Amino acid sequence: MRYQTILRKSALIVAASVFTLAACKRDTNNNSSPALSSADDNGGYASDAAKAEQTSNDVISIADAAAATSGSNLRTTGTTIGGCAMVTNDTSVTPHVLTINFGTTNCTCLDFKNRRGEIIVTYSGHYKDSGSTHTISYSNYFVNDNQLMGSKTVTNMGTNSSGQVYYNVTVNDSLNIGGDSVITWVGNRVRTWQAGYSTADRSDDQYLITGTTTLTRANGHVFTFDITSPLQVANNCPFIEAGTIDISSTSFASSPHILDYGTGNCDAEAQLTIGSHTYNISLW
Repeated sequence: MRYQTILRKSALIVAASVFTLAACKRDTNNNSSPALSSADDNGGYASDAAKAEQTSNDVISIADAAAATSGSNLRTTGTTIGGCAMVTNDTSVTPHVLTINFGTTNCTCLDFKNRRGEIIVTYSGHYKDSGSTHTISYSNYFVNDNQLMGSKTVTNMGTNSSGQVYYNVTVNDSLNIGGDSVITWVGNRVRTWQAGYSTADRSDDQYLITGTTTLTRANGHVFTFDITSPLQVANNCPFIEAGTIDISSTSFASSPHILDYGTGNCDAEAQLTIGSHTYNISLW
């Protein structure tokens, strides 16, 4: 059977990952705000967080889609079928092992990212089963020539007091972004399935994400990303639709750094507030 949909659908989820700031930039029309301080970390922490968070959520999305689909070959860019990833599922061992193999050379996938290597999912129970655990690791896995190392564990915690299914996600990833530049992304997330749980259509799925993550840059500087208002992520929107994040670091002055994604619109706009100054951020 052809495994055709994994990246077409996961691309939306990936694009809506928790820090979609790779292209973030200060609005040059905002002349009232001064340049950000600290040349070394000026925008760099946001860019590094974007790379780490996007790659981390990318993997969860791919693993989720692979586990939910009984397919094998992944479609590449355009209409060509096969060659990008082979999915195998070994249920003869306990826990089971799902392997998503992109091959040893770069393959351009439907979201236009180049991937190679393997994503390995060791799991017990299905994604929707209460108490099920999926541990995700990597074997020579690269995205756009950035190597992802480490692991993450996704645990289905059952339902919360509102009857919504939620997952605890423990992340301990490292991302080599070139040469000796390695960043680490460690922390805990809670992904609450807000909408779409009862349907087979993944496009109507919507999650609320909370939690705290620590980024350590290649220069050794440490930044904490604390979600203070849940991030709203919908599979049918390539951007975070709502939520706020407090960013703190010993590299900062006392002024708070607050990232605001708005109140529910699907757009490529966010705002970064530092003290009394606000910068318009493009997520595109």
